[in-house]
Amino acid sequence: MATANEDSPVVLVSGANRGIGAAIVRELKAHGYRLSLGARNVESLESEHGPADDMTHYARFDAFDPASAEAWVAEAAAKFGRIDGLVNNAGLGEHVHLMDDNEEALDRLWAVNVKAPLRMTRLCMPHLEATGRGRIVNIVSLSGKRVRNPLVGYNMTKFATMGLTHTTRHVGWDKGVRATAICPSFVRTEMSAYTSKVTPDEMIQPETLAELVRTAIELPNNAAMAEMLVNCRLEDTL
Repeated sequence: MATANEDSPVVLVSGANRGIGAAIVRELKAHGYRLSLGARNVESLESEHGPADDMTHYARFDAFDPASAEAWVAEAAAKFGRIDGLVNNAGLGEHVHLMDDNEEALDRLWAVNVKAPLRMTRLCMPHLEATGRGRIVNIVSLSGKRVRNPLVGYNMTKFATMGLTHTTRHVGWDKGVRATAICPSFVRTEMSAYTSKVTPDEMIQPETLAELVRTAIELPNNAAMAEMLVNCRLEDTL
């Protein structure tokens, strides 16, 4: 296991208390990163990852509360003096079908899956630009690349997050910021528990996805990957 020190890169991870987010934390921590972790319940972070220390910072992050994002980024920058990477992992998989009349659920999907990562990107961008090799990784979905289900709310917001990722690449490129969208099929987490299309063992494992996140962060500026499409079952065009 690598040892973190005061020169180690600093990465913010949202939704870090379980599932993919928790796996990303374990992967980055094992390779010496300093981490600032956000979740709605800070106690859940402590329960999952142990007490905060000199190399790990915990913050309340609620995608519905813009002030929590502002406070989180400010606290992380103050603690570590820099921000090298942002992983927008927190997401919502609420089911809204095409003909559902459920504006409240649709608003929640847009708030969590699109507006929150956009807000975090805006807040972190000055810090990322200052490093000359800032990294943003957005955990999206293959549902942001193609449609294979009737969940219009989820599909629309994931396509929008792809638009956010590519716009971020365009805006940040000249200052060394690289943005990557990681688009997995079914991942073995609570969000995929509803499906019977593949078994849990056939799904992408969170630890595998976490390795890809680290790869996206560590690739040099001249070998950036805009998208990583990750399949656990055959798809003709992906």
